[in-house]
Amino acid sequence: MLYYLDEGIGIIRRFMEAGGDVLWLIAILTFVMWTLAFERFWYFRTSLRRDVDAVVATWSKRPERRSWHARQIRAKLLSEVNERINHNLPMIQTLVTLCPLLGLLGTVTGMIEVFHIMAVTGGGDAKSMAGGVSKATIPTMAGMVAALSGVAVNTYIRNIANRESKLLEDHLTTDH
Repeated sequence: MLYYLDEGIGIIRRFMEAGGDVLWLIAILTFVMWTLAFERFWYFRTSLRRDVDAVVATWSKRPERRSWHARQIRAKLLSEVNERINHNLPMIQTLVTLCPLLGLLGTVTGMIEVFHIMAVTGGGDAKSMAGGVSKATIPTMAGMVAALSGVAVNTYIRNIANRESKLLEDHLTTDH
């Protein structure tokens, strides 16, 4: 078991070295993005129900719900919970957008290395250029994979957030 763990770590280390420094930045960005996504899942599974119940209880205690003042209180209650529901979603979207851009940065830095090797060796040493080419292509691939996974999770989380916002709005009726 320990052998497989050590072998896996070695494979990851070689992959990260082949991709260059930008790949580490993409990895950190992806880790932060997924941490924020898991935080949203955790919130939806634990604290959201408590927040919704508290707002519904506060609204239900109101003796009247039709006046302008009551509608403003309802809007305030909805806004407070919607702010908690949508917490970190803009940050996740930003990180999704940054991933392919950092992949492109990796492409540029890798190609600069290839051009430098071509200038030094006269372009005849394909083996030396291969390292620069991998530093150009691996970050691009990693940035795209991170962005695609982020798009999927961001879409899923936004759908949950929208559904929960609509359900809360439906719970706060103005029927009396």
